Amino acid sequence: MEKVVSEAEELPKAIVRRVVKEKLSECSPDYDFNVHKDAHLAFTESARIFIHYLSATANDICKESKRQTMNAEDVFKALEEIEFSEFVKPLRASLAEFRKKNAGKKGGAAKENEVKKKRKIEYSTAKNGTKTKQKKEDNHKEEEQVEGEQEQDEEEDNEEEENHGSE
Repeated sequence: MEKVVSEAEELPKAIVRRVVKEKLSECSPDYDFNVHKDAHLAFTESARIFIHYLSATANDICKESKRQTMNAEDVFKALEEIEFSEFVKPLRASLAEFRKKNAGKKGGAAKENEVKKKRKIEYSTAKNGTKTKQKKEDNHKEEEQVEGEQEQDEEEDNEEEENHGSE
C-alpha cells in the first residue's frame, strides 16, 4: 500500500539525504554509514508529517490569538505544546543569527528598490518633461510604506532580543 503525496508536499530528497548523511557523520565520524533507499524515504516522510503537525499546531495558536499571520513565536509555542521544547532555545539562537546576518540585506534591498523607482521617475520626467501629481503621491505613499515596514522589522527584532534575553 503506497501513499501518494502531492508534489507540492514533497520535501527535496537531495536535501533530506544530505541532512541525514551530515548528522550521521557528526554522530560517528570514524564510521561510514550507508543509508538504504527505504530509510531515506522514511526520513523524508517523517519530516513531512512533522512539518504538517507542527504547522497545524502553530496555526491553532495563531488563531487562538485572533491573528491571521503566523510568526516565529507561534512555532516556538507549538514546539513546546507538542513536547519538543528542547528545540526552542537552539532555534531561537539560530533565528537571531539568521536575522542578524540578513539585516543588512533587507535594508539594502529596500534602498535598491527606492533607487530604481527614482530612476524610473527621473526617466519619465525627462521623457515627459514633468511628473504628474498622481506619480508624486504614489511615490510618497510607497516611501512611507517602506519606512513603516522597516520600523516594524526593527520592533520585531527588538522584541525577539528582549524575549531571548529574558530566558
